[in-house]
Amino acid sequence: MTTLETVRIMLDYNYALHRRLWDSIDTLSRAQFQREINYSRGSLHNHMLHIASVDRRWLHGLREFPDVGHLKAEDYPNRESVHIVFDSVMKDVIAYTAGLREDELEKTPASLPGPRWQVLLHLVNHGTDHRAQVLRILNDFGAPTFDQDFILWMMKQSRD
Repeated sequence: MTTLETVRIMLDYNYALHRRLWDSIDTLSRAQFQREINYSRGSLHNHMLHIASVDRRWLHGLREFPDVGHLKAEDYPNRESVHIVFDSVMKDVIAYTAGLREDELEKTPASLPGPRWQVLLHLVNHGTDHRAQVLRILNDFGAPTFDQDFILWMMKQSRD
């Protein structure tokens, strides 16, 4: 397996579990989605916008585009608007990696601290970290949660 194939599998895992996260989030009321939590990024609104914002900024760097800064909460006032931008960023990352060549993974764009493969795997790690936080909040609200172990996801992929 090549590095590029590994990176793509890890991103597939990351975004598949993010989609499951949204399924759980969608069972909550608008008030629960917006409720301020005294932990990490605060509300589920803020957590999910943060994940999309960070992925978007890193993607701009990977493409060697100017920094776009973070998304602003006031521009995404409700669950639907956050979900739309989240899905858009997710699709952009997947499309970007679909067009990458193996040799491009080792190159470090000027504005980034390391090669592309490290940044892409960072997106997965960052996503896992915040997904765990969101799952805890969902649990506290009584919403459905799930196991996010990579190996369990891989085993399911081999059965499907």
